Amino acid sequence: MSQEGQLVDKKSLRAITGKNPDWNALAKDCVAFANAQGGRLLIGIEDNADTPEPDQRIDPALVDVLRRKISERTVNVTSLPDIRRADNGGEFLELGIPRAMSVASTTDGRYFLRISDVNKPVVGDDVMRLASERSALPWETQTSLHVPRTRLDELKLTALVAAIRASDRVKDSVKEKSGHELLDHYLLAQDDWLTHLGVLCIGKREDRANLGTAPVIQFIKYDELGQKVNKLTWDDFSLNPMELIEAIWREVPDFRERYELPDGLYRQNVPAYDEIVVRELLVNALVHRPYTQRGDIFLNLHPDRLEVVNPGLLPLGVTPANILHTTVRRNEHLARLFHDLKLMEREGSGFDKIYEVLLSQGRPAPELVEEHDRVQVTVRRRILKPEVIDFIAKADQTYQLTQRERIALGCWHNMMR
Repeated sequence: MSQEGQLVDKKSLRAITGKNPDWNALAKDCVAFANAQGGRLLIGIEDNADTPEPDQRIDPALVDVLRRKISERTVNVTSLPDIRRADNGGEFLELGIPRAMSVASTTDGRYFLRISDVNKPVVGDDVMRLASERSALPWETQTSLHVPRTRLDELKLTALVAAIRASDRVKDSVKEKSGHELLDHYLLAQDDWLTHLGVLCIGKREDRANLGTAPVIQFIKYDELGQKVNKLTWDDFSLNPMELIEAIWREVPDFRERYELPDGLYRQNVPAYDEIVVRELLVNALVHRPYTQRGDIFLNLHPDRLEVVNPGLLPLGVTPANILHTTVRRNEHLARLFHDLKLMEREGSGFDKIYEVLLSQGRPAPELVEEHDRVQVTVRRRILKPEVIDFIAKADQTYQLTQRERIALGCWHNMMR
C-alpha cells in the first residue's frame, strides 16, 4: 500500500462513518490535493497501518454519499470514490482527486494546498499567487505553439531515446517503446503536436526560442574588486536543458580549479567547487524554475563564492527555512524526465544532496535567499574546517550514516567549533 506523502493520505473509516463525521475536514483535504497535483485519499486505512482490517467491509452506498458530501462543500473539486479490496481481503475507499483545472476552494471560501504530506491553508496574498501560478493546463503539457510532432530535432530525439534505454531507472516495458511512443509516454507530444516540454527538450532551435521562456544562462566572473573579468552566455537556444548542464560544466574552467589543503605532512588537492554541487545547482535552476516567467539564470563567480540566481520565487509552500523537508512539484514532467535520465535524484532531494556534500567537506551550508522575483543560492569556495572531512568519514564508516545524519553531524560540527 502507498505511503503517505505528496500524492497519498490515509484516513480512518470512522472519519466518515462515526457519530459525527467531519465532512468539512475531508473537504479541506480534497481542496488541498486539487490545488496541488491531485492525489488519493485512502479511507479505511489507519495512519500507522499499510492495509485495512481483513474483515473490513465498505457499504456500497458510501460511494454516492462521499461524492455528494464533497460536492456540497467544495468548488472546482472533482472526486472519484471507489471501493478497493486489499491483498488481505479487507476493503477500503479510494478517493481519487484530480488536479483542479482552476483554483479549488471550500464553499465557505477557504483555500488549501498539499505540501509534502501536510495540507496547509493558503491565506492573504498567497491566494492571489496561487491563482496566478495556476493555468487550466500545466505549462509543460500545453501545445499553444502548434509545432507538429514531426518537426523535431532528430539528433536530440536520438540522444534522448538512447539515454532512456541506457538508464537503470526505466522499466523494460518503457525502454521497448519506439522513439515516437516515448514522446507520448513522457508527454513531449500530444496528438499531432509537440508540447511545450517537447519543444524545450527535442524541438528545433527556432521553436525553442519561440517559447519565450526557454532558459538563457549567463556566467559572469568577478575579481576581488567586484569588476567583471569574464563572461560566457548560452543564449542561442541551440541546447536543451540536459545539454546545457553538460556544456556549462565543460566550458567553465573555473569550476574545475583546485587548491591545496594541508593534511599533516602532506598537502591534499581539493576542488574549489565540487562537481556534484555544481550540477545539482544547475539541475535545480533548470527543473524548478517557473517556465511561465521570463528571466535569465545567472552564475556569478566571485573569488570566494558562487552565486546561482534563478528568476521566480520558490514554489508556493517552500521557504528557505523548510526546503530540506518540503517537496512541491513545479515542473513535474520535466523532473520525471530528469530523474529517469539520472540527472537528478528523487523529487525534492537536490538540496539535501548539496547540504550533504558541502557539510561533509567542512564547507558552510548553502545560503538561500528569496527576494522580489528571484531566488539566489550561494556556496562558498573554501573548506573552512578540514577536520570535518575525517570526522564524518570515520563516523560514516563506523555507523553507516544516513544522508540526514551526515547533514546533522556537519551542522553540529559547524556550530561547535
